Amino acid sequence: MASCVILLLLGLPARAQTPKQDDSYLKTVELCNSVEHASLEARIDGCTAFINAHHGATKALAIAYNNRGNAYAETGDYDRAIHDFDQSIGLNPAYTKPFNNRGVAYLRKGEYDLAIKAFDEAIKLDPNYVDAYFNRAAAHLRKSEYDHATRDYDEVLRRQPNLEAVWNARCWARAMTGALQAALEDCDKAIQLAANSAAAYDSRGLIHLKMGQWGAAVDDYGSALRLAPNMASAFYGRGLARLKQGDKAGGDTDLSAAEAIQARIGEDFARYGLR
Repeated sequence: MASCVILLLLGLPARAQTPKQDDSYLKTVELCNSVEHASLEARIDGCTAFINAHHGATKALAIAYNNRGNAYAETGDYDRAIHDFDQSIGLNPAYTKPFNNRGVAYLRKGEYDLAIKAFDEAIKLDPNYVDAYFNRAAAHLRKSEYDHATRDYDEVLRRQPNLEAVWNARCWARAMTGALQAALEDCDKAIQLAANSAAAYDSRGLIHLKMGQWGAAVDDYGSALRLAPNMASAFYGRGLARLKQGDKAGGDTDLSAAEAIQARIGEDFARYGLR
């Protein structure tokens, strides 16, 4: 469960576009665009130099502000990032990337309504903007708006049906709405696409747990733990399933292991309707 959410929060695109300029600005442009994996500081400095030179065309400056905003966001300076995304949008209101990136910055700040508004604007500009649907779903998840999240995942999968992480995410969101059979089918698809996904096994374990299928839950959580030995949710879920099977020693051991990794993991499961 938690691993799915973490995955969703890593959606800020690092892809940069290239402001077109003459050769005298080549090095500055390269730094701004993270050519040869420039450091964050170098990327910020390169974009700042390009912006301060005031020689770029409006669209090129919009790209530079967006690129610098991405770099600031990667440092965790979300306020500066949002300011740069605002500048980029002001220069080129038809440029979709800064709308999406601004949404991710708000999402990481915990300002979910502002994040959703930014993603709405990105999708209005480009109804096929998969990243914006994916990121908006993450914001809805944070607000426990599982039906809204599910609809956004529908839009992603309609456009890109082979994304394992999205099948897994929709599985988890559907589980929260009680649509367990549909959720199970989503998790099965995620595992079919990526048999080494600990998160997908963890999510399917949750579905089996909610369905009262204790043996299947134990098996799925065991698969998750073989792939990710420190996954607290898999230990806790397996512990609950083992207790339901009458295996008190094994169940208590798993619950203790989960709480040693994540002290309040039981509160998460209580919110899922499981104790």
